[in-house]
Amino acid sequence: MCGIAGIIKIHDPKDGTPPPPLEAIPEAWLDILDESIKHRGPDGQGRFRDRTTRDDGTIVDIALVHRRLSIIDHDGGTQPMVHDGDKLRPDLTYQPGDTPIIASEIEPNKPIVAVIFNGCIYNHRELRKELEAAGHVFETDHSDTEVLVHGWREWDGAIQDRLDAMYSLLIWDRTTGQAASGRDLVGEKTLYHLNMDRAVSYSSAIAGLVRLSTFAEPEAPVIDTQFHAIETWIRYGWDWISPTSWVYQMKPNQWDMFPRDPRKNFHINRPSNQVATRSSVLPTNKRTGSLNADKLDGLLQSATISRLEADVPMGVFLSGGIDSSLISAITQQHLQKSGAVAQTFSVRMPSNTFDESHHAESVARHIGSEHHTLDCSTDASSDLVKLIEQLGLPFGDSSLLPTYWVSRAAKQHVSVILGGDGADELFGGYQRYTAEAFLNKHWRKLRRFQADRIPSRQPTSMTSKLYRLLQSARSGERYSDLLSIFPKHLLDELLINNQWGTSLNSLETDPMRLDFEDYLPNDLLRKIDTASMSVALEVRSPYLSAELVRACLSTPIHQLMPNGERKGLLKQVARKYLPDHIVDRPKQGFAIPISEWFRTDYGDMRQLLYDHLESTDPFPGLADAGVNINMKFVQQMLREHDAAGEKSINPWHGRDHSQRLYMMLVLSIWSKWLDRIRTEPQSIA
Repeated sequence: MCGIAGIIKIHDPKDGTPPPPLEAIPEAWLDILDESIKHRGPDGQGRFRDRTTRDDGTIVDIALVHRRLSIIDHDGGTQPMVHDGDKLRPDLTYQPGDTPIIASEIEPNKPIVAVIFNGCIYNHRELRKELEAAGHVFETDHSDTEVLVHGWREWDGAIQDRLDAMYSLLIWDRTTGQAASGRDLVGEKTLYHLNMDRAVSYSSAIAGLVRLSTFAEPEAPVIDTQFHAIETWIRYGWDWISPTSWVYQMKPNQWDMFPRDPRKNFHINRPSNQVATRSSVLPTNKRTGSLNADKLDGLLQSATISRLEADVPMGVFLSGGIDSSLISAITQQHLQKSGAVAQTFSVRMPSNTFDESHHAESVARHIGSEHHTLDCSTDASSDLVKLIEQLGLPFGDSSLLPTYWVSRAAKQHVSVILGGDGADELFGGYQRYTAEAFLNKHWRKLRRFQADRIPSRQPTSMTSKLYRLLQSARSGERYSDLLSIFPKHLLDELLINNQWGTSLNSLETDPMRLDFEDYLPNDLLRKIDTASMSVALEVRSPYLSAELVRACLSTPIHQLMPNGERKGLLKQVARKYLPDHIVDRPKQGFAIPISEWFRTDYGDMRQLLYDHLESTDPFPGLADAGVNINMKFVQQMLREHDAAGEKSINPWHGRDHSQRLYMMLVLSIWSKWLDRIRTEPQSIA
């Protein structure tokens, strides 16, 4: 588990310009990228440079940057991992601050392959045996990174089909003068790229690419105006398109080659048996598979056991809900066969209303794990600013904060932890799925009712949920509004002259698939990656194994949710391991009382909110990008939110705007951070 970054630069002599110097990619650029990923890998660092001239005469320079969190094979897994066709060549890498080594100057005639890799390959031992049988000689004891080196030589881009893994990676192949960039099947690990003049830069962290963009091209616009991504970020709190210019996120299951080879297709990912992405590999109406409880049990056991390999202490996040409880039970059952005991972790939240630690302790007693209830120290306002600036995105999911706190607390004990991410999207765990089915059937009748007559003082109350349901029916946005922080009618009030449509309704007939393709990678997995890697903690998700994902996405929804029961099939498996009172406990969700914190100033959150939203320029740069915030409406939300917390017998007194105000806060934090970078780019280096 690591942070990766790289830059590929092209020079074409046909342009009439002289060949570039050996350090055509400035070391200062690498320093900028390295600074933005160093928190992800405290255990090691390294860089690699190479140059080659391709058959068409173009000169290609590459520089790779790596920060390592050492999990598997401490001695052998050093990166960048460079292979010359005969053996590994660590002597072709160098450390930051040292004189750069150009590999082509030392070994100009070797077929160099260099890899930087963030993640974990769970089937690396099986792949190693297959490669050894094909004649490959491994030098490390059990490094999963070396599997990528030899796997690329043996299978080229077809290695993508063989991986059960979470990863983002860059693979340089001097023979073709190209680099492959790739991201895992589901999108557990992030990978962004920045298009520059005759160059592309890659990174695990978008913040470094934004800094590099303003440093290398200070006159270029920072905020995107082409795709109107800001509007989508404001509406949902996430998007797959970056709101900054020329910075893009690779999609899950996407592998690309750069520079392009005119004789081949640029994209090397093949849709043959891959899971659905935006390319609609798995059509909505093709859920023709079948999955029963026994088969699901076997898949879950296999996925969990494969994720238990590590050379460092590891544990399981245990919230007390069905998802993490089932993973904890399977882990404990497997480990006790060898006399070991599972280490499970929960966190005591700073609000009793949102604290599930006593439920987790009950599960731990039942399964026999060694349980740790951790107290998390919180400095909410400072933590939020740090996380948003570290992420470099206006990320609107407030559960980023508790995810960071539980990761920070767990890191004091372990370096790897299993989590339950993906179960809700695969097995129908959200209440909005049943709401969407009802809405899809009755929306014409529901739109006759006046939603404004429904009180909405408490965000989780039945009246607030009914309010959202009726508003979704009236707007015609339906499932998109159920997902939104700012439903369509409120977005139109917030954004002056909003003309951009941000509906996701094209897939509303299968909202679980939509959530799996969009909400899961762009919100939940981005949140997990940001929060955990901020403290250098590796999180592995058994529910997101390749085989399990394909099985679930091919299974009809009525089998996953028998009789309309959310997570019905998963509960059938859970009853083999857990008592009914645990399996049937209502879903609570991992959240914080942000509504009250904005009123009581817990963790200085109210102060932070008002400092930003009542500042002279809360959103610098947005108006220049064509995004005009109605500050009168923002002030109205502040007043209504405060009023909803006052004691009143009037159920219409005020309205809860906690998540919308949180979105405005992170948008302000992000835009002010961007403004500092734009106005002081030289200080970044």
